[in-house]
Amino acid sequence: MTGSPQSSLLGPVQRTVLVIAAVALAIGLTLARGGLQSGSPLDQLARRSLEPEVALSNGRPTIIEFYADWCQVCREMAPAMLQLEQAQANRLDVVMVNVDNPRWQDLVDRYDVNGIPQLNLFNAEGQSVGRSVGLRREQELKQLAASLINGEPLPQLQGVGPSSLRTADTVASGLGAGPRSHG
Repeated sequence: MTGSPQSSLLGPVQRTVLVIAAVALAIGLTLARGGLQSGSPLDQLARRSLEPEVALSNGRPTIIEFYADWCQVCREMAPAMLQLEQAQANRLDVVMVNVDNPRWQDLVDRYDVNGIPQLNLFNAEGQSVGRSVGLRREQELKQLAASLINGEPLPQLQGVGPSSLRTADTVASGLGAGPRSHG
C-alpha cells in the first residue's frame, strides 16, 4: 500500500530536527525583538517607574521626566535614561510622568511643564534643585545624575536651570503654555 497517509509521516529523527529548528527560530525571534523585556526603552522606563511621592520621600535623589509616547525626542533620549536608571538603581530614582495621562495633570501644573521632555531634578531630601527641558545626551544625563547623587551644584549645561512651581495665580490666569502647545 504505497502512498498511504502513514508512509508520508515524518520519522522520529525528522520530527526531532523540526522541533529543534522551531525552538531555535522562536529563541532567535525573541532575542531579535529585544529579548524577554520587550517594549521600547520608554515603555520599559514607564513600567519600572516609582510613584513620584515614593521617590521624593525615600532618601534618594530623583529625576522626574515628563514625557509623551508620541514625543520623538523623548523616545530618542529613552535608551540613555534607561541605561542611567539601571546603572544608578540604588542611588538615584528615575520617575516617568506621561503628560497625556490625566492622572498626572496636577504634577504637570505644579512643575510648570511647558515642553517635553522636561526633567525635574530633586535632591535626596525631595527638594527641587533644577530642571532641564529638551534632549539630553548620555554624558549630560550622567553629569546631572552625578551632581544629584553627590549633592553638588548642577553642571552648567545649556537649558538647565532652577525650577519653580507654578503658583495658583499663574494657573488660574492661564499664563504659561501647556506641554502640547509647543507645536
